[in-house]
Parts: sequence; C-alpha cells; structure tokens
Amino acid sequence: MASPESKKLLELLWKNYPGPSDYDKMKNKVDKMRNNFVMATKNFATPPDDVQIDSVDVDGVPAEWLSAPGVDQDRVLLYLHGGGYVIGSIATHRGLTASLSVTANCRVLALDYRLAPEHQYPAAVEDATTAYRWLLKQGIAAKNIAISGDSAGGGLTLATLLALKESDEELPGAAVPISPWTDMEGTGESMKTKVDLDPMVEPGGLMGMAKLYMGDGDYQAPTASPLHGDYAGLPPMLIQVGELETLHDDATRVAEKAKTAGVDVTLEVWDEMVHVWHLFAPMLPEGRDAIIRIGEFINDNTK
Repeated sequence: MASPESKKLLELLWKNYPGPSDYDKMKNKVDKMRNNFVMATKNFATPPDDVQIDSVDVDGVPAEWLSAPGVDQDRVLLYLHGGGYVIGSIATHRGLTASLSVTANCRVLALDYRLAPEHQYPAAVEDATTAYRWLLKQGIAAKNIAISGDSAGGGLTLATLLALKESDEELPGAAVPISPWTDMEGTGESMKTKVDLDPMVEPGGLMGMAKLYMGDGDYQAPTASPLHGDYAGLPPMLIQVGELETLHDDATRVAEKAKTAGVDVTLEVWDEMVHVWHLFAPMLPEGRDAIIRIGEFINDNTK
C-alpha cells in the first residue's frame, strides 16, 4: 500500500496537471517547458552538503562528477537525466544523482547531453556513448561502470548499450533504466489503460516530444526506440517502473524481450507509484527505498 506521502503527492500532481498537449502546442514553447521543469523540481534537486560536485568537460560534452564521502573511486555510475529529450538537465536531477552516489558507493558522472529540438536524434546517443568511452580512457574498467537514467534517460541508457554493442565495444557491468521511454511510437497498451492514472506522462505530450526529438528520423531505430533492439549479450539490468505509469508497458515489454535474449533482468513494478517517483525522494519514502535498491544492485554488479 502506498504511503500517506505518496497519496499526498498524487493529489498534488493531479492538481497541477497541465492537461493534454501535442506537438503544435509544444514546438514554440520549449523554453517555457524547460523553465517550468526547473521550477517543478527545485524543491527536490538540492544535494546533501557533503556530496562533492565538480564540473568536467567530457570530450566536448558538459558533465559533473558527484562524489559522496568515502565512495569507491574506481567505480562509476554514468547517469542520463530524463525530460523527453527536450527538457531537464544535470541540475534538475542533482538531488537524485547525489543520492545515488551515496547508495551505490561510487562516483556519479551526470551528463548534460544535447537536447532537442536544437539537437535531434541521434545527438543524445552520440553524447552518451562519448561519455562512456571517455570513462574508459580515464582508466575506469568497463566492469566497474554502470549506466542509469530515468524516463528518456532510461531509454537512452538502453540505446547507449545497443550502440556500444553494435560497435563491438566492451560493455559496462550493469544498467538501471528507471521508468524508461523505449517506444517512440507509443504503442504500449498502458498508453491507453493508464492515461487516467498517470498525472505526469500524457500520451499527446509524449508524442509531441518524440516529434521534437526525432524530426524525420526512423521512430523504430533501436537507438531511438530500444523496444526494437537486439538484447543478446547485454549486462545485468534492473528496470524499475511505477504501477500507475502510461510508460508501464515500455518497461515490461523491454524486460520480457531482454529476458528472452538471455539477459539477467530484474523487473520491479512498484505498487501505486508514478513516473520516476525517485525524484520526489525528499518527501517520498518509496523514492528513498527505490534509490537504495538501485544502489544495492549497482554495488552487486560493478565489482
């Protein structure tokens, strides 16, 4: 059963639900959308005072290191923030990435990959693979690296793995897609059945972001829609998704496909949780518990 805090959060989200949207409403309001997301996350984005944060240039891609006290310097989590490939930044997710450094006992490299519509697909994939290769050049062993991300960043986590596999590169030790967006066409049944339960991801708005990101690109390309990827040979994976999410089937279909391909997949569907409930960890016990679970998984699979 969901906590009282979760029920309060759900009421708050529905109270502020902006209503259905689409590409025509979004294409000229990207700056406003980005500012609104900053405002919406500002109370949850403050990291603990003892987490060290350092800006870094990752072969041309801006990023930052987050290191909780005493973490294992030889292990790294590459984190890819969510926001539909259009909004969000390392700043909006700093509370989450700092907490992951604590629970995973490792450094976190949070990446400010290029956003659409200024930089359309495959810019985000190029930046994420650049960051992974940069980590290898710093002497971090592939087996000691995990990749994680939420929403679009969860899909980008999977797209990055598929791109690295296609290039025949050594893969990381683990991956953790959180509420991943894996289907640019929005064909999951939950896009219909969960629409009255999910106050965060509305199908019309999601497809509007898909158009901003993809332009005239192939919506079924595996590094755009990882649902269509070949998962054979990918590393152990923890996938977390909320029961209330319209993206529920984006997660479950990928988990099933990866398991069929022989991947060691753990799928967790969290009861009565909304999209990326982890972001609300400062007020939400389920968010804190999910972050702890991710930390345990990364610890177990990157040594």
